[in-house]
Amino acid sequence: MKNNLLHPVRGSYLSALLLLLLLSATPAESSSDWWQDTVFYQIYPRSFMDSDGDGVGDLRGITSRLEHLADAGIGATWMSPIFKSPMVDFGYDIEDYMAIQPEYGSMEDFDALMEEASRLGIRVVLDFVPNHSSDRCEWFRRSAARDPGYADFYVWHDGRENPDGGQPLVPNNWQSVFYGSAWTFHPGRGQYYLHQFTKEQPDLNFRNPAVVERMKDVMRFWLGKGVAGFRVDAVNHLFEVEDFRDEPVTGTDPDPLSYGFTHHYYTKDLPEVYDMVYQWRSLLDDWTQEHGGSTRIMMTEAYANITFTMKYYRSEDGSRVGSHMPFNFLLITDLNQASTAQDFVFTINKWLTYMPRDQQANWVIGNHDQPRVGSRYGVDRIDTINTLLMTLPGIAVTYYGEEIGMVDYKNVSGVETAGSD
Repeated sequence: MKNNLLHPVRGSYLSALLLLLLLSATPAESSSDWWQDTVFYQIYPRSFMDSDGDGVGDLRGITSRLEHLADAGIGATWMSPIFKSPMVDFGYDIEDYMAIQPEYGSMEDFDALMEEASRLGIRVVLDFVPNHSSDRCEWFRRSAARDPGYADFYVWHDGRENPDGGQPLVPNNWQSVFYGSAWTFHPGRGQYYLHQFTKEQPDLNFRNPAVVERMKDVMRFWLGKGVAGFRVDAVNHLFEVEDFRDEPVTGTDPDPLSYGFTHHYYTKDLPEVYDMVYQWRSLLDDWTQEHGGSTRIMMTEAYANITFTMKYYRSEDGSRVGSHMPFNFLLITDLNQASTAQDFVFTINKWLTYMPRDQQANWVIGNHDQPRVGSRYGVDRIDTINTLLMTLPGIAVTYYGEEIGMVDYKNVSGVETAGSD
């Protein structure tokens, strides 16, 4: 007999508990907007579908498979970055926010994708990466050169005095998410620049009104292309404290170059982050009101304490609204193959308890940063997890391939690529 998902607790018990959640945990909706009762399907363009045999997925490949999405009941697709990029971080290092990565196709290919998606009733949401650009971005080159209007586009610091003379020391103990100091010295400018991710991803300075407006222009450009909204990447990293103080040591990680060496009180989840999200929501609402059509939405990605995550919905006084969907990663972060039915119920109730009652829950079971469902829970549990996703109250967010039970492929060195002997 096929193993139950939550052995030793029977699947029927889990189903009964979930039914109770459906009936009692959330208020009934008299009517719903399009995004409140659909399935969002993430596509990673580079590996989704290759239309021309060069070994790299592309926009035409995505367009050719949109009917599969429609047949599967997908109402919206969120595409990971399609913008021009050196691909140091697979597209999350953007060189030009208003150009298509040449490997993926052209702007004409994007327009054709949008037309076919519209025909099939599928809305398209784009990844929006505002925290940092590529170091090859024209903005960064001009900032490094201190060009007028760009000198403060990024976060620069003189560094600390070096008692031995020579190059200044790093400004503080801030570490990159990807290991090592979050600061790199730029010889041309003679200062350090901040990068919370790779050194090729310098952080933009959102305390500069010109940066704020430039990123709003990026949003307006793609809204003009017909996208239904944006998934905002790494949103809780947008601001840092202005005095650049050291972060406190955790005491749990002995490696001073590790991200876990310090608490990130001064580089994440600052109050200014939420204000920026509320500004973007206002832009989206204004666009919808001015141009008509369906609601343009915002989804936000922030791996954070749940009390911080809830602030993305709206301001504490309720006067300003923010993210339509602050991503709920609890099914990924709080559960694993050993979790019981009670663990699942506790985790589900955790989100529903913290979430404002007039908001819509969302459930994320996978993305490009996480192992696939079958690799996390076991291949014999894939169908049950997918059923759970579609049963829970609210919005389902899935990663491409989960619907056909794909698992992680770990022997990457053994993969034959186009053009290889």
